[in-house]
Amino acid sequence: MSNNELIHEEVLGEEYEHTPVPMSARRSTFSVATVWVGFPMIITGAMTGSILVASMGFMRAFWAMVIGNLMMLAYVGSLGVLGTTRGLNFALLASIVFGKKGATIASALLSTLLLGWYAVQTGITGNLIHTSFAVDYLTMTVIAGLLYLGITFVGIRGLHWIGLISVPLFVVLGGWVALDAASVSGWDAVIAYAGTKPESSMAFGIGLTIVLALFIDAGTVTPDFNRWAQDTKGSLIATFSAFPFANMFAMLVGGVMTAALALPDPQPFGSDNMFGYMLAQHSPVLSVIAFAFLLFNLGSVCSHCLYNSAVGWSRISNGKMRVAAVILAVVGIVIAAANVWALFIPWLSLLGVVVPPIGAIILVDLYLLRPGTEEHEEWRFTALAAWAIGSAVALLVEKNYPHLSTAFSAFIVGAIAYWVISSNTGKSEA
Repeated sequence: MSNNELIHEEVLGEEYEHTPVPMSARRSTFSVATVWVGFPMIITGAMTGSILVASMGFMRAFWAMVIGNLMMLAYVGSLGVLGTTRGLNFALLASIVFGKKGATIASALLSTLLLGWYAVQTGITGNLIHTSFAVDYLTMTVIAGLLYLGITFVGIRGLHWIGLISVPLFVVLGGWVALDAASVSGWDAVIAYAGTKPESSMAFGIGLTIVLALFIDAGTVTPDFNRWAQDTKGSLIATFSAFPFANMFAMLVGGVMTAALALPDPQPFGSDNMFGYMLAQHSPVLSVIAFAFLLFNLGSVCSHCLYNSAVGWSRISNGKMRVAAVILAVVGIVIAAANVWALFIPWLSLLGVVVPPIGAIILVDLYLLRPGTEEHEEWRFTALAAWAIGSAVALLVEKNYPHLSTAFSAFIVGAIAYWVISSNTGKSEA
């Protein structure tokens, strides 16, 4: 075996973009869990927790986090098991449900949204370092984007390695931030915190949608990760490490800090976050640690998003994941330079409308209506029609009934619509 072949086998490895992952290539439960736990345990999750607590008050936000994360466990866990049992990535599974050509629409949408997340998180990296250390925004954004591409280029092993670094850093530093902030005001004050505007607090349904939408896109393409698990048990353990554990921990870090500080107008995307809290201690050592933490932490989520996007687009283009990753990273870095991270909240609203029906339809089809079926059609218009119905109803809910959860409504309506349409058109046979 040549040196190039040895490097490809031991470091890069095969990514199985177009075929099932064979059992001989499956990874340990610990390895898949580190891939998952390093995805949602991020500073952006803490920022989201801060927004929820500031907008809803601590206890209402807490229950939105709990319920939303348990719903994500059921959703992501079920999709993950499909990926594990069949060894297929999301794009390959979607081709069974939506048809070979129909799946291109769903996969292209999700892969593009995930590329957007890569751009958003890369932009956040550049902005936080620019405002905190007076480093040129454009320079830092490009450097960060290239570093994150390097992690993605290694493949599933790269996601495992970055998780081994990022997660312990977040647990230690995030835990310290939350405990230190709460020690000043006291836990009673944290729990009793009513938000910045208690007279016009965010509706519970909107808060629940934000919790769900934060990872609904990545959760829907979870087969990209869980296809590497050796069995169903390992797949579910890996999912649990992300939802509720990692995601809930990250949100609570930001939520506790915000409630403890009780700022009149907190800016989580500015300096009122755990990164800013560490810098505010004016310790040179802690500032260096904070700088490294930010790169590793956002590097974890960016590399995961870029990996998912590259797997999807490689399937669509019939190419290789690593080639797609390079092209997509260039696009994402260019977008990040335009400060698109500021569009964070509208992005969540969009995801809550268009993404949940996709996963709902796949679950209904492959668990209830056609278990064991294989790809055999070019288009499956029953699935596409149900997706359109679920998204349309969710849009109406978001506009006219803001107290309800858009994401949950989209999921339920999409599932029911697919069941009804399939039953009436005779498409539910195996």
